[in-house]
Amino acid sequence: MKTKTNDQRSNAPIERIQDNMIARLERRALNRLCAGMPAWATPDMLTMTGMIGAFLVFGGYVASNLHPAWLLLSIAGYVVHWFGDSLDGSLARFRKIERPRYGYFLDHSCDGFATVLVVVGIGITPYVQMEVALIALVGYLLMSIHAFLSVRVLGELRLSYLNAGPTELRLVLIGLTLSMLIAGREHPIFFQLNIFDLFVGSVGVLLISLFVVQTARIAKRLALEDPSTGSKA
Repeated sequence: MKTKTNDQRSNAPIERIQDNMIARLERRALNRLCAGMPAWATPDMLTMTGMIGAFLVFGGYVASNLHPAWLLLSIAGYVVHWFGDSLDGSLARFRKIERPRYGYFLDHSCDGFATVLVVVGIGITPYVQMEVALIALVGYLLMSIHAFLSVRVLGELRLSYLNAGPTELRLVLIGLTLSMLIAGREHPIFFQLNIFDLFVGSVGVLLISLFVVQTARIAKRLALEDPSTGSKA
């Protein structure tokens, strides 16, 4: 039989923490876009638009095996993904039509799928080895898990780390894609790894390391806030 726990954190509003470099500039742009959105546009439509953008990114990366110019489709896909993914929740809050549980579930489910499409797409290109791309995917998904756990135990959703958030990451990926288009296939410089492999792998290692550090920090904090019940005996 299931029992319900009386945890005040689970019912408390989620605090969104976003201190990335361009957060203020991006917020002003999103507010203007929200004010100009037609009445028929809905947050769900924007979520779908973001997913279309992710599929465009994936399709461009896959087609780059035929011709490098297809990478331009991936770059366009990043812009479409930013538009939909950044505006869906913003529009809901702007119009005061939030559905917190539904929006949280749908948005982050789509984010996870979109991330898989993007990173696996990078691994399918002739520029980055799939094994290296999967290291980056593991790092990103670990950080996503960390963010979701923080919502449960701290009541806060951190959207940026090291002064960087999803938008900065998209800009980095656009820069990586442009470099692939301009430089072409690079020769290995370390074992069988080329410069693109080393960059993507380094990002993955950084994310995994950040997950370990953040997990240790929050675990230490929670250990102080939640003393062992056995000590009261």
